[in-house]
Amino acid sequence: MMKKLAMGIDIGGTNTAFGLVDEDGNVVAESKISTDQFKFFDDYKPYIETLAAALKDLIASQPDCELIGVGVGAPNANIHSGRIETPANLWRFEDPADPRPEGIRVFNFVDDLSKLLGGAKVMITNDANAAAIGEMVFGNARGMKDFAMVTLGTGLGSGIVCNGEMVYGHDGFAGEFGHIAVESRATGRQCGCGRRGCLETHVSATGIKRTAFELMATMTCESELRSIPFDKFEAKMLSDAAAKNDPIALEAFERTGKVLGLALADLMAITSPEAIILFGGLANAGDYILRPTYRYMEENQMTVFKGKVKLLMSGIQDKNVAILGGAALIWKQHLEAVIENY
Repeated sequence: MMKKLAMGIDIGGTNTAFGLVDEDGNVVAESKISTDQFKFFDDYKPYIETLAAALKDLIASQPDCELIGVGVGAPNANIHSGRIETPANLWRFEDPADPRPEGIRVFNFVDDLSKLLGGAKVMITNDANAAAIGEMVFGNARGMKDFAMVTLGTGLGSGIVCNGEMVYGHDGFAGEFGHIAVESRATGRQCGCGRRGCLETHVSATGIKRTAFELMATMTCESELRSIPFDKFEAKMLSDAAAKNDPIALEAFERTGKVLGLALADLMAITSPEAIILFGGLANAGDYILRPTYRYMEENQMTVFKGKVKLLMSGIQDKNVAILGGAALIWKQHLEAVIENY
């Protein structure tokens, strides 16, 4: 009997990782190709051809498998159109002064990859939404109908699920929780999106690093962090320092948790989730970020929500969430179809 497998793909700025995943969330085979070597607009076609060839090789390595589909998580991916639209770090113009409008960088990824794979089913969504679906199919959100996934990496991503369905919005780009305003748009921290004052500028690996350096400029206490130059500083160093009761590190987590907790309290009022699930490098700090976040979330939310919403770590934190998230897109739809036809 042929074993059913879904292909999960994660397109990052440096590498594209992909793997074959069974319905229990086991990655039975995986590989990757470089994304970075295909940097520019005219490199898109050779990139997707190289990717398709690598996918075929991986499928061929599992002769007893039946491919049920290919799910993709990618920056600025739109599940409605199947396109990747103006991705910040992918297939940019080689000449920064290129007169063509940015909007021309729209790639019909689903159609292009499906054709190269002989008509295989392909689905795509942004990477944070893929992580949320992965959590719903394989992680701590199994059985939940209403939850939000917050990914705390270099930036802040989110996927919001209501009544068992991902919230995409009419244009496919709903759920940009990292870009709500938490301070003035005129004077707040500059964000990579081009605006100021976004949540992401405070709550992310990049944001907490900025907070730590601001604290070192305003606090006079001793700290082992003071000897680390900005370009060598990593968020994990704050966790290590906090474990030694470093005052700068502890205060950085306190302030970051406060900003996130206040923002989550607002999210409660809009979506009334069963749980908020944290994932990513900054979430690896565990209680250092969880405790202040939960405290400020509880203190600031409406009375009707107090004590009802769980704040959890991801159940797929230590697995290849990028690949699982893409594959979960396919498995979710496949299992729903099986139930519907039963």
